[in-house]
Amino acid sequence: MHTLPPMTRPDLGRRALAEGLAAFALVFAGCGAIVADATRDGALGTLGVGLVFGLVIMVMVYATGHLSGAHINPAVTLAFALTRHFPGREAAAYVAAQAVGATAAALLLGAAWDGSPADLGATVPSVGAGTALLYELMLTAILMFVIMAVATDTRAVGAGAAIAIGGAVGLDALFGGPITGASMNPARSLGPALASGEWRDFWVYLAGPFAGAALGALAYQGIRGPSPEEAG
Repeated sequence: MHTLPPMTRPDLGRRALAEGLAAFALVFAGCGAIVADATRDGALGTLGVGLVFGLVIMVMVYATGHLSGAHINPAVTLAFALTRHFPGREAAAYVAAQAVGATAAALLLGAAWDGSPADLGATVPSVGAGTALLYELMLTAILMFVIMAVATDTRAVGAGAAIAIGGAVGLDALFGGPITGASMNPARSLGPALASGEWRDFWVYLAGPFAGAALGALAYQGIRGPSPEEAG
């Protein structure tokens, strides 16, 4: 997940397609792990499901980062636009592609299984909506803080960006998954909700990630200080 110099960018359509494919992989693998865990007597457990989410983000950042920046998440895209690391006029194409990719993956999972086991990975809080909102906000803020550090600061080690971002997703999933499902991503929640019809407290998975990503991005902007180019 990073910004791309204008000269190295593919055209917007290709970049949006890369975003859609990455979001598809996220939902098919991550929500597929939730379904597998539910239908195979907890074979993966919280640790296994969290590991799958972290790994699929890591490999998709490696696979598509050089093409689209690998946002894979509408909240990340809008936070990048807010902090002027991404053209605001292109955000709609990215968000639409992410939502379509996530929904296609959830529909494919629904077609593969009889019924909707585990609601196809739909995110539903196990606590009150207020607590769930706080968790989603903070989980996403942590993730976005890490993304901003490795994606926008030249002092960070670029080669490890995918590992750091995947690690942040996995970490959040481990302690936040049992509470809210640790979505951090409106597209990741939208796809399974559409495919399964499970919309309970869905607003939490819009408000929390969007606010949290903005908070995390602005927090890093605030503490990073001037870039080496600006300081020079």
